[in-house]
Amino acid sequence: MSSKEDGAKEDGAAGRGSGSGRSSKHGRGRGGGRGRGRAGKAGAGAGSARRGTGEREFSAGGVVVDGEMVVVIVPTRRAADGSRVLALPKGHVDPGETPIEAAGREVREETGLVAEPVVELGESRYWYRRDGQTIGKSVSFFLFELVGGDIEDHDDEVEEVRWIALRDAEAELSHAAEREMVSLARAYLDKDR
Repeated sequence: MSSKEDGAKEDGAAGRGSGSGRSSKHGRGRGGGRGRGRAGKAGAGAGSARRGTGEREFSAGGVVVDGEMVVVIVPTRRAADGSRVLALPKGHVDPGETPIEAAGREVREETGLVAEPVVELGESRYWYRRDGQTIGKSVSFFLFELVGGDIEDHDDEVEEVRWIALRDAEAELSHAAEREMVSLARAYLDKDR
């Protein structure tokens, strides 16, 4: 998770999944094959990364589902106004790492869960200010299905990990782009039901 973001401005989020996948009952892992697919990239805000100095950051995150539930985090770092943030697990893509690998790693580190990727949901693009500079940021999000793990086993960048209903996450997540990713995940999961 990027712990230095302050005053983030979201420019857009878009994407859609394809393929098939199902979740298990909450708290149990799942075997079997899963559909794979790739979603489209965001069109809105495509120029946002060109603002300021031209510095860009790339991150990846996960929408981890188990049935009708999604895991969310409360990072230790507060929003610019001091309020708690309700978010999806995400963080920087390390050198030599693909976005999907980074998303899986961030899910493990920030939630304590092991999850299997299903499909790329899309990308959010926004900019934020750090040390007086404007930074363009792109975050690729992937749908994951729970395999196992323990939400008490999260890293120290996270204050709390909890499960909430997908429909509640669409309203309660702090950032619009992340609410959009949950909506895309719901649409993907509902299409074959």
